[in-house]
Amino acid sequence: MGDPTGIGPEVIAGALGSPSLSQRVGAVPWTAVVIGRASILQRAARVMQVDLTFEACENWEQVETVHSAASSACDGMPKRIACLQAAREESESALDGRIDARGGQAAYDCLLRATELCRAGRLAAMVTAPLQKKGMELAGHHWPGHTELLAHLCGVENTAMMLYLPPGKPNHGGPFGLGVIHVTLHMALREIFHWITQENILRTIQLTENYFSKLISAQVERRPRIAVTALNPHSGESGRFGREEIEIIAPAVRQARDLGIDVSGPWAVDTLMPRAARGDFDAVVAMYHDQGHIALKLLDMFEAVNITLGLPIVRTSVAHGTAHDIAWKGIADSAGMAQAIVAAIRLSG
Repeated sequence: MGDPTGIGPEVIAGALGSPSLSQRVGAVPWTAVVIGRASILQRAARVMQVDLTFEACENWEQVETVHSAASSACDGMPKRIACLQAAREESESALDGRIDARGGQAAYDCLLRATELCRAGRLAAMVTAPLQKKGMELAGHHWPGHTELLAHLCGVENTAMMLYLPPGKPNHGGPFGLGVIHVTLHMALREIFHWITQENILRTIQLTENYFSKLISAQVERRPRIAVTALNPHSGESGRFGREEIEIIAPAVRQARDLGIDVSGPWAVDTLMPRAARGDFDAVVAMYHDQGHIALKLLDMFEAVNITLGLPIVRTSVAHGTAHDIAWKGIADSAGMAQAIVAAIRLSG
């Protein structure tokens, strides 16, 4: 459910209530369970004016009962959706559009329960609505974001955030879409220089290659084409604007090529992204958060999907935040959530 003080519940209700969602998924059999608080989701359904009933379930057996009854009652997307009550009752009182510890606690509790169910094999994939990091901090949980907390919960060290545009639209890359993967993520800009290392860049390239190899190999016999961005303007201009390209990034790219990866760079990002958008590359490895996020979101923000690479479970998410300024006004765009649901279904096989 994410943080209930933001637009998370609204985009969930909007996406699950959209008649086009089943068409976008195709013939793949699937069913949805929301990990959250049924009363909050029901309120969101009213605000978004969708005909859905969220059934409160206290345990997994009740979830399966709702699924069974809903599936037998209709041929398309069920109008009754199981909501596993992971968020506490106090979350119902969290203030709309305000940073609130009760909202942060709800987001944390829901994420823990969803991760537990995914790792146990009860859920095939997890789709997360946005959380408010300050709200979670006020609740006593000090994590930079979903990605870092999920890595901790799954017991893995090597993860990366990817923003992904699925294929089929202008500026969405080639036949396999376009991904932007980040070497560093949620940190102050002054801190990234400590984390831009040859080892971290190589690790991110390898995570990228592993993901896109699976995506591409089912259709064609070629390796993913990966581009690596520079850190400094104009790729450093031969050391004039910094030596990171010469001493750190280029050696990491050479090391990756020695491992058989089809990778090039460092490229100046301002000229690289137009090439990637028209399909010259399958994926771009960016050095820091805004370098990758801004470039990809300018191409198509509400079609972008956030995918965590390196986890033992499938996790996708919307590519936007809690949007407190428009929360609970019924104007949130649920296209990103719908796209994240479609991506999760496809990735889960």
